[in-house]
Amino acid sequence: MIKHLLLAASLLFAPLSALAAEGDQIGVHAIALHGEPKYAADFKHFDYVNPNAPKGGLVRMGGFGSFDNLNPFILKGEAADGLGMMYDTLLTSSADEPFTEYGLLAKTIDLPAERSWVAFDLRPEAKFSDGKPVTAADVVWSFNTLKTQGAPFYRAYYAEVVKAEAESPTRVKFTFASAGNRELPLIVGQMPVLPQHYWEGKDFAATTLTPPVGSGPYMIADFAAGRTIAYKLRNDYWGQDLAVNKGRYNFGTIRYDYYRDLGVQFEAFKAGDLDFRLENSARNWATGYNVPAVENGRLVKETIAHEDPQGMQGFMFNTRREIFADVRVRKAIALLMDFEWMNANLFYGQYKRSESYFANSELASSGLPEGQEMAILEPFRAQIPASIFDTPYALPKTNGDGNIRPLLAQSLALLKEAGYAPKNGVMTNAAGKALNFEFLLIQEDFVRVVQPFVKNLERIGVKATLRVVDSAQYINRLNDFDFDMIVTSVPNSLSPGNEQLNFWGSEFASQPGSRNYAGVKDPVVDALIAQLIKAPDRETLKAVTHALDRVLL
Repeated sequence: MIKHLLLAASLLFAPLSALAAEGDQIGVHAIALHGEPKYAADFKHFDYVNPNAPKGGLVRMGGFGSFDNLNPFILKGEAADGLGMMYDTLLTSSADEPFTEYGLLAKTIDLPAERSWVAFDLRPEAKFSDGKPVTAADVVWSFNTLKTQGAPFYRAYYAEVVKAEAESPTRVKFTFASAGNRELPLIVGQMPVLPQHYWEGKDFAATTLTPPVGSGPYMIADFAAGRTIAYKLRNDYWGQDLAVNKGRYNFGTIRYDYYRDLGVQFEAFKAGDLDFRLENSARNWATGYNVPAVENGRLVKETIAHEDPQGMQGFMFNTRREIFADVRVRKAIALLMDFEWMNANLFYGQYKRSESYFANSELASSGLPEGQEMAILEPFRAQIPASIFDTPYALPKTNGDGNIRPLLAQSLALLKEAGYAPKNGVMTNAAGKALNFEFLLIQEDFVRVVQPFVKNLERIGVKATLRVVDSAQYINRLNDFDFDMIVTSVPNSLSPGNEQLNFWGSEFASQPGSRNYAGVKDPVVDALIAQLIKAPDRETLKAVTHALDRVLL
């Protein structure tokens, strides 16, 4: 009897970790999508930072267009650049791992092996900029508010999160709709935590020019709506000594000066009015930096090689438009973009054409599907083009001399199949409707890029017009899917997952403000995204991403 009593007593005092099932993570400092975190619980700083970097000074950045809103979490208005620096999240990512997150507002994390929920214990020292503590109630309020009143992105991102609940003033638990979504615990860890006490009595969904309260390293110092905004480093920032923050957030003041013309912004940079520029114009890179500031070293021009996915940039069809509903029409139009000529004559030979939505990474598809990828695609064989299985995807190529007669012939043949024919020099369908459309642009610089494409379309009787609008009108038209074709990019990471719903999911094709600009509504794409989200390991994630990439292409 004494032996049994001793055993019972020992069970009562067993540590929580001893009671956890195999594979559960209890009280951990970090979680990884796959594998183990690189940095141990006692790490001092990330390897890529200088922990002794001096703090202070001013850095001047360039903004484009305008802004009329200091709430970056809603669909209305144009939010100012840099607002994210005002808010901390439960977890924060390292830059030298595919997808691992370490505690920021959260001190520790509890996560069962099947990933059906996740719980965070908050750091008691975490405070908002007004001195009030960050609580579990703030986390729950932030989740509910972002999902119901925030931009559509949040509804997509948190769609599989059933509820958030405060189990104590410093502990919050998120419960998921189903087990197996490996990315979801990290996604809720990325959620910005907002102060409930500040927003009470205010309309969260309305634009505001009142500087809000946050818990992050910076706060708004001053601003002039639409013209400039400056952030100052908080000397009372609660998290400045955390290992995840050591060597980061070093500028004393970060200021964004807005320009309505990118050419003027470029000249301001060369004149020394701005301190940093990420150049995205091949013409500027090749010819625009022949200035004394570069020659004498005051302005440093540097190319930085990297292995980050580049996603896809290109012309995007709005398939909600009747004229673009037929894939043969889209192919016929795409054939007439002579990339090789454009690269030689407009881009100084510096561009490489994107042939994947996950370009520049191991996630890009190539060749023909095989192995695990083939097994993933096989059940969908009857629903997707046969060419996916027998013809490697490749965009048309020319010799760059402007002679595209073979492509013109292919384009005309495709349009004929789709029911179009030239009539008095105008490409017209059987109902007598002309194949005309509009390029909606936000940057004047893109006019010179689009014009050669427009001229090629004219050769087969397709009239394409160009319209450049200001940033406010552009954003509104994108949110309402009020466009025929745009120039846009689809960013991707090394660990794609739930965000793909917002890019391509059928549910979001009709959701105003979503990133599904193309209007993709396809059951195979939906099924592949579902598999991607629940990929159990890195190799499966790669195989499913290859399959998704191939179907999208």
